[in-house]
Amino acid sequence: MLPRLPILLLLLFPMIASAQATDALPDSLKPLFAPPAEFAGDFGEFRSPLKFENGDEVKSAEDWAKRREEIRTLWHERMGTWPPLITEPVVETFESVKLENFTRHRVRFLWTPQEETTGYLFIPDKAAESPRPAVLTVFYEPETAAGIDGKPYRDFAYQFAKRGFVTLSIGTTETTEAKEYSLYWPSIDDATVQPLSMLAYVAVNAWHVLASRPEVDPERIGVTGHSYGGKWSMFASCLFEKFACAAWSDPGIVFDVRPSVNYWEPWYLGYHPKPWRKRGVPDAENPARGLYPKLLKEGRDLHELHTLMAPRPFLVSAGSEDPVHRWQALNHSIAVNRLLGQENRVAMHNRPEHSPNAESNEILYAFFEHFLRP
Repeated sequence: MLPRLPILLLLLFPMIASAQATDALPDSLKPLFAPPAEFAGDFGEFRSPLKFENGDEVKSAEDWAKRREEIRTLWHERMGTWPPLITEPVVETFESVKLENFTRHRVRFLWTPQEETTGYLFIPDKAAESPRPAVLTVFYEPETAAGIDGKPYRDFAYQFAKRGFVTLSIGTTETTEAKEYSLYWPSIDDATVQPLSMLAYVAVNAWHVLASRPEVDPERIGVTGHSYGGKWSMFASCLFEKFACAAWSDPGIVFDVRPSVNYWEPWYLGYHPKPWRKRGVPDAENPARGLYPKLLKEGRDLHELHTLMAPRPFLVSAGSEDPVHRWQALNHSIAVNRLLGQENRVAMHNRPEHSPNAESNEILYAFFEHFLRP
């Protein structure tokens, strides 16, 4: 008879069992799952997630289930409570175009309780014959990942569809055009949820759109995005355990004063009512406001969120904003996975430039091919 365990740990068991079957990495991916020698075992100055808030050590998988819930609850408390999830989405299709070996559908659905969005759903040919893996892509607007605007190496949804994945591309078109860049609940004048957390929330609702499709295996849905979309996909996958895996393209995976690792901005974790602070790195004349400086004062950093992925695999497709020393943060996720008896769950590929390129994208696609294929 099995011992009684916390419900969360029981929920993790299917993911752990699935993960154990993926240890045989392809040669192209093997080097990415271990830090360089100079960073092996280097945890930097980050607070260990393997300690409870009261200082007690996490010593077992059962302990980790409790600590994981503690981390998740704490971050939700800091960032604000989500509205109810939209778990039974109604999706309107109003344009369909046959392309290569798939069909691209323009779709509309509620992604907050009071606001619709428009995106692109890619369905490969013959997908109805057996459930497929799927990937959600997120960015400033859905056309980029859909391959419609011609931006090189950012057409993730289009490329996944060519590879046989069901794919949904979404983006914040209206707020991007208004230079407000995010979602504000219940309003931009009085938001009660940090905007980056709201982006995660709408990604979860988009997960339900994919999971509701007969062509999709709901156990094999991943999420990815670049830069702004990297932040968005990171928060979505960390805060929602049903994303099977994730790849974050150069988001800035920890807090930093680099101009593009700008979590202090009011459309990420520094929300405050308008007029907004002047855009840019905080200083004495233009300090950060809202939640961001409070998180710094508490000693919080995003490595805590990364550990919520365990034992689900993730890839940091790193460029200029996530240099190789980011392994100091990632080593904490490796430690959590090892506590759970897991290896090869945390990967990073580095390139010199912020923008994706042919090599980094092929690795990103290979990552999803490996972890989402049956």
